[in-house]
Amino acid sequence: MKQSINKFAFAAITATALSLALAGTAFAGRSTAVQPTLLAGNTMDKAEEAVSDTWITSKVKSTFLADDNLSGMDIKVETNQGVVALSGVVASDAERDLAIAKAKEIKGVAAVSADGLKSAN
Repeated sequence: MKQSINKFAFAAITATALSLALAGTAFAGRSTAVQPTLLAGNTMDKAEEAVSDTWITSKVKSTFLADDNLSGMDIKVETNQGVVALSGVVASDAERDLAIAKAKEIKGVAAVSADGLKSAN
Protein backbone atom coordinates (compact mmCIF):
# COMPACT_ATOMS: atom_id res chain seq x y z
CA MET A 1 0.00 0.00 0.00
CA LYS A 2 2.77 2.40 0.97
CA GLN A 3 4.64 1.51 -2.23
CA SER A 4 1.61 2.24 -4.44
CA ILE A 5 1.16 5.64 -2.75
CA ASN A 6 4.81 6.48 -3.41
CA LYS A 7 4.43 5.48 -7.07
CA PHE A 8 1.27 7.55 -7.36
CA ALA A 9 2.93 10.56 -5.70
CA PHE A 10 5.97 10.27 -7.96
CA ALA A 11 3.76 10.03 -11.05
CA ALA A 12 1.70 13.03 -9.95
CA ILE A 13 4.78 15.17 -9.24
CA THR A 14 6.37 14.21 -12.56
CA ALA A 15 3.17 14.96 -14.50
CA THR A 16 2.80 18.33 -12.76
CA ALA A 17 6.40 19.31 -13.44
CA LEU A 18 6.12 18.40 -17.11
CA SER A 19 2.78 20.18 -17.46
CA LEU A 20 4.14 23.38 -15.95
CA ALA A 21 7.21 23.32 -18.17
CA LEU A 22 5.13 22.80 -21.30
CA ALA A 23 2.48 25.30 -20.26
CA GLY A 24 5.10 27.99 -19.68
CA THR A 25 6.41 27.57 -23.21
CA ALA A 26 2.94 27.34 -24.76
CA PHE A 27 1.61 30.50 -23.10
CA ALA A 28 4.71 32.63 -23.46
CA GLY A 29 4.52 35.36 -26.06
CA ARG A 30 7.83 34.19 -27.40
CA SER A 31 9.27 30.73 -27.05
CA THR A 32 12.23 30.76 -24.69
CA ALA A 33 13.31 27.37 -26.00
CA VAL A 34 14.38 29.02 -29.27
CA GLN A 35 16.47 31.78 -27.68
CA PRO A 36 19.51 29.66 -26.75
CA THR A 37 19.65 28.34 -30.31
CA LEU A 38 19.53 31.86 -31.75
CA LEU A 39 22.15 33.09 -29.29
CA ALA A 40 24.41 30.16 -30.11
CA GLY A 41 24.04 30.87 -33.83
CA ASN A 42 24.96 34.55 -33.37
CA THR A 43 27.95 33.60 -31.25
CA MET A 44 29.09 31.11 -33.88
CA ASP A 45 28.81 33.75 -36.62
CA LYS A 46 30.93 36.15 -34.57
CA ALA A 47 33.48 33.44 -33.85
CA GLU A 48 33.73 32.51 -37.53
CA GLU A 49 34.12 36.18 -38.44
CA ALA A 50 36.86 36.62 -35.86
CA VAL A 51 38.67 33.55 -37.09
CA SER A 52 38.40 34.77 -40.66
CA ASP A 53 39.74 38.21 -39.72
CA THR A 54 42.57 36.63 -37.76
CA TRP A 55 43.40 34.34 -40.65
CA ILE A 56 43.37 37.22 -43.13
CA THR A 57 45.63 39.33 -40.90
CA SER A 58 48.08 36.45 -40.50
CA LYS A 59 48.10 35.69 -44.22
CA VAL A 60 48.65 39.33 -45.21
CA LYS A 61 51.42 39.76 -42.65
CA SER A 62 53.19 36.54 -43.67
CA THR A 63 52.93 37.57 -47.34
CA PHE A 64 54.56 40.90 -46.51
CA LEU A 65 57.34 39.21 -44.53
CA ALA A 66 58.05 36.73 -47.33
CA ASP A 67 58.39 39.44 -49.98
CA ASP A 68 61.91 40.93 -50.22
CA ASN A 69 60.47 44.09 -51.80
CA LEU A 70 58.39 44.89 -48.71
CA SER A 71 59.51 45.94 -45.26
CA GLY A 72 56.97 43.65 -43.60
CA MET A 73 58.16 44.43 -40.08
CA ASP A 74 57.28 48.10 -40.60
CA ILE A 75 53.71 47.52 -41.80
CA LYS A 76 50.96 47.01 -39.22
CA VAL A 77 48.01 44.92 -40.42
CA GLU A 78 44.53 44.88 -38.86
CA THR A 79 41.39 43.25 -40.25
CA ASN A 80 37.77 43.95 -39.37
CA GLN A 81 34.97 42.16 -41.23
CA GLY A 82 37.29 41.43 -44.14
CA VAL A 83 38.53 45.01 -44.47
CA VAL A 84 42.32 45.14 -44.11
CA ALA A 85 43.80 48.32 -42.63
CA LEU A 86 47.48 48.95 -43.26
CA SER A 87 49.54 51.44 -41.27
CA GLY A 88 53.16 52.33 -40.69
CA VAL A 89 55.96 53.84 -42.74
CA VAL A 90 57.51 52.28 -45.85
CA ALA A 91 60.47 53.42 -47.96
CA SER A 92 58.59 54.58 -51.07
CA ASP A 93 55.26 55.06 -52.80
CA ALA A 94 56.06 51.98 -54.91
CA GLU A 95 56.42 49.88 -51.76
CA ARG A 96 53.13 51.29 -50.44
CA ASP A 97 51.39 50.39 -53.71
CA LEU A 98 52.91 46.90 -53.66
CA ALA A 99 51.69 46.32 -50.10
CA ILE A 100 48.16 47.35 -51.09
CA ALA A 101 48.23 45.10 -54.17
CA LYS A 102 49.56 42.11 -52.19
CA ALA A 103 46.88 42.57 -49.49
CA LYS A 104 44.11 42.68 -52.12
CA GLU A 105 45.29 39.32 -53.51
CA ILE A 106 44.56 37.48 -50.25
CA LYS A 107 41.42 35.34 -50.22
CA GLY A 108 38.68 36.83 -48.04
CA VAL A 109 39.87 40.44 -48.27
CA ALA A 110 36.86 42.63 -49.02
CA ALA A 111 38.79 45.91 -49.20
CA VAL A 112 42.11 47.47 -48.24
CA SER A 113 42.45 50.77 -46.41
CA ALA A 114 45.96 52.21 -46.51
CA ASP A 115 45.26 55.68 -45.12
CA GLY A 116 47.66 54.97 -42.26
CA LEU A 117 50.43 53.62 -44.50
CA LYS A 118 52.85 56.44 -45.32
CA SER A 119 55.94 56.52 -47.48
CA ALA A 120 59.19 58.04 -46.24
CA ASN A 121 59.62 59.99 -49.52
